[in-house]
Amino acid sequence: MSATDWEDANQQRLAAEVARIRTALEHHLDPDGTAAHEPASAPEGGPRDPPASIDLVSTAFALSPFERDILLLAAGVEFDGSLASLCARAQPALGVAAPTFSLALDAFPDAHWSALSPDRPLRRWRLLEVADSGSLVTAPLRIDERVLHFLAGVATSAEPLRAITRAIDPAPLPSVHVEIARRVASCLAEGRRVELSGGDRDGRTRIAAAAADELELAALELRSTEIPPAAEERLRLARLLEREAVLGRLLAVVEVVEPEPDQRRATTALVETLGSPCVVLVREPLRAYTQALVRIHLPQLSASDRERLLLGLIDNRRRSTRAEVSSAAQQFRLDSQSLQAAAAQLAAGNGAGESLWDALRAQARPGLDDLAQRIEPAATWDDLVLPEPVLDTLRQLALHVRQRSRVYEDWGFALRSARGLGVSALFAGPSGTGKTTAAEILARELRLDLYRIDLSAVVSKYIGETEKNLRRLFDAADEGGAILLFDEADALFGKRSEVKDSHDRYANIEVSYLLQRMEAYRGLAVLTTNQRQALDPAFLRRLRFVVQFPFPGAAQRAEIWRRIFPPETPVDGLDPARLAQLNVTGGTIRNIALSAAFFAADRDEPVRMSHVLRAARAEHAKIEKPLTDAEVAGWT
Repeated sequence: MSATDWEDANQQRLAAEVARIRTALEHHLDPDGTAAHEPASAPEGGPRDPPASIDLVSTAFALSPFERDILLLAAGVEFDGSLASLCARAQPALGVAAPTFSLALDAFPDAHWSALSPDRPLRRWRLLEVADSGSLVTAPLRIDERVLHFLAGVATSAEPLRAITRAIDPAPLPSVHVEIARRVASCLAEGRRVELSGGDRDGRTRIAAAAADELELAALELRSTEIPPAAEERLRLARLLEREAVLGRLLAVVEVVEPEPDQRRATTALVETLGSPCVVLVREPLRAYTQALVRIHLPQLSASDRERLLLGLIDNRRRSTRAEVSSAAQQFRLDSQSLQAAAAQLAAGNGAGESLWDALRAQARPGLDDLAQRIEPAATWDDLVLPEPVLDTLRQLALHVRQRSRVYEDWGFALRSARGLGVSALFAGPSGTGKTTAAEILARELRLDLYRIDLSAVVSKYIGETEKNLRRLFDAADEGGAILLFDEADALFGKRSEVKDSHDRYANIEVSYLLQRMEAYRGLAVLTTNQRQALDPAFLRRLRFVVQFPFPGAAQRAEIWRRIFPPETPVDGLDPARLAQLNVTGGTIRNIALSAAFFAADRDEPVRMSHVLRAARAEHAKIEKPLTDAEVAGWT
């Protein structure tokens, strides 16, 4: 039977049923009348034809014949105005043109009082709405709009659910997730509830949608933030979801957004109240269930999984080499949705020169952009003047980051222990000695994003908030292996204090949590400090590299002065050896050079020693440190 044929047959069947109800009311009004006879019902169709909507509702909700007639009466007054007139004539004392339980008890055969019970289908599943008029039997009855549309064969959804849920369309799954989706579907087919944890949010959502699709159900997602805390409202929501599972052939998918205690309690209470199968999506398993459910853990996509996905997604005209794809898949731990978005972004480039690496890096940014400040690296190795041993250590650091996938994954070091896989470094030294510049150089060479961590946004006076902020930060950074730059890290990673009160205890917990995340982070974390001695020794032992940035000597200062002015800047008579007499760091030298350039530009002259002297005096006045005669001797 085609869809159009079924719609016609359903309308005929419903019209015949409503006509039967009208006859019953007419007979109730005029028992001895000769015109009132029960019309024949419309044909029910063959055994292979889809059942009519009224039969689906009656069977699914186990309605008795009496309850079925009440539901048809409430539906009939919406379809046929003459039924409302009959209701008014049958209840002159009430003065209502609507069906009531009292009328149904009098007019229909096989009447039973239990139909009024809240535990019976009409009220339990909210198929009918009972007006609040003080008397249950005389209160006007109205069919729920969603049920009315369903009986008429019109596809829709419950109004209260539309505002708080969203439909999840099935999407292609990575091969590694196909078997998990089948397992979820098998559990649901047995009427069981499933908790799907681990992996990434997109992966969990796609698996739930695929499982629903395999069972020919539509997946409807409800976020935990929309679950009401009040038990009565939560029960109403559960009943609506159960009803939709029948009327709309829907699968409830509950996503735990933030596993706060209140949300955990509300989520577990709703899931255990639901009488229909459902899927709970959560990053980490919930522990508060009192009823059994199936727990399924979703592993993260491996590098080989991501590589296979990317090779299948990249347009043949823009296909990168296998080595490029493999390298990118190792670096960027993105979900399947982000990988698809990166491939689409690459295809849309139309030869603009964007690489797969750049497209994936752009997809990894949104999570961190809201938590830290991204720095566009501009510095090169030529901008850094340091002793050769220090430069060699920085190059080793870059080597560790570049080759970590081969050593950890291909050569098996990651299988030995999950601890200590992060590449972390401490840059210690006075301000202006090149610590931030070195981080920029590493980010540029490794083609990774560099983020400066705002300590004021991380550290919180509220207990537990600092750990939560750190967790968000590292989780977001894990996707792209970004370089995290903690400036003035001693403010956050100082020596753990002796426990004198509860605040000290929680401060130590914060440091311990940080140490754990640093050890597990597979990216590069760069910590800068002006006071190395202020750091906790236990923390220093867990760092892969400790780089001391010394105060520049005269030879280094002279080299900085030689490189500080861009080639395009006109200069005249600058003597790096004499300028190096100024006992300042590279950062201060940069400030002085920039100010000198402005002074020279204002006079339309090349930069001369006199401009540098004026700028140096201004810079020293800012820090309230006078220039000595020895430092500026021979400058004019």
